[in-house]
Amino acid sequence: MRTDDKAAGIWPRFYLAPLEGITTFVFRNTLQEMFGGMDKYFTPFIAPTSSHNFKSRAKRDVLPDNNKGIPVVPQILTNHADDFLYTAGRLLEYGYREINLNLGCPSGTVVSKGRGSGFLAFPQELDRFLDQIFAKTGAPLSIKTRLGKEDPEEFPEIIKIYNKYPVHELTIHPRVQRDAYRNSPDWDMFERALELSTNPVCYNGDINTCGDYERFRERFPTVDRIMIGRGLIADPGLVRQICTGKPLMPDERLAFVEKLCDRYEQIMPGEPALFKMKEIWSYMCSSLPEGRKLWKRIKKTKTISEYKNIIPSLQRNGAI
Repeated sequence: MRTDDKAAGIWPRFYLAPLEGITTFVFRNTLQEMFGGMDKYFTPFIAPTSSHNFKSRAKRDVLPDNNKGIPVVPQILTNHADDFLYTAGRLLEYGYREINLNLGCPSGTVVSKGRGSGFLAFPQELDRFLDQIFAKTGAPLSIKTRLGKEDPEEFPEIIKIYNKYPVHELTIHPRVQRDAYRNSPDWDMFERALELSTNPVCYNGDINTCGDYERFRERFPTVDRIMIGRGLIADPGLVRQICTGKPLMPDERLAFVEKLCDRYEQIMPGEPALFKMKEIWSYMCSSLPEGRKLWKRIKKTKTISEYKNIIPSLQRNGAI
């Protein structure tokens, strides 16, 4: 952590961003055990069904027994207030004390249904939705949002809507839906958002290295809440390095992926576990000098045993 942060009495809080299919309870628990340092872990979104029943995967991910001892915040993706309220009620019964609303997902299948960042294109409907859920949810509600659907200039009007409600935290990913994860986060609009918001603001977007964090802190020294997603998948020791200066070591990376693999095999043996590990490595390889070659080797594996055989050899050869 920067010495001037300490001198100013600023202690940033770090949150794990929700990534569908990746930041599962297996990943969250393993990250917490090996590296700690996260103030909140946001779950991948729960999309309520017409029957109001949780899908088995979503239910398993939020069961209290699978999240013991870690500060988890469940996230809901919907544009129907009744569905949100029912799902939030179930989560409160599980013991959760904060609920997050997803208004940031840029996926085409989500946006086409007017959910995630697609909901931002309908400000009047969004306002009515927020009015209902804030009036009836018996817990703090936080929001994860983008700047708009097509143009960042949509956001000043959107934030006026957010300001009408007691948003526990407003996490802003300063891109619009059509950007997906392309282009650079719009820090100019994020600066305007800081000026306009009457609610606490958290930043999310492209903090992938300590250098990225330093550049952000130089521009925004008073922002004390940082959400990191892809950067922590690529380097699970990133927050520790930001806070202590200690980088992730090769043997730690190997131990992390081995523990992940073992745990995924326990709940989804064979090919599903291999698919999960390939998802992790698709991000992790981006942070390694020989990442492209390494990814080709891992991507070609056909069975979990083949995968488990090549990883130690890659580590011995210095590829990991």
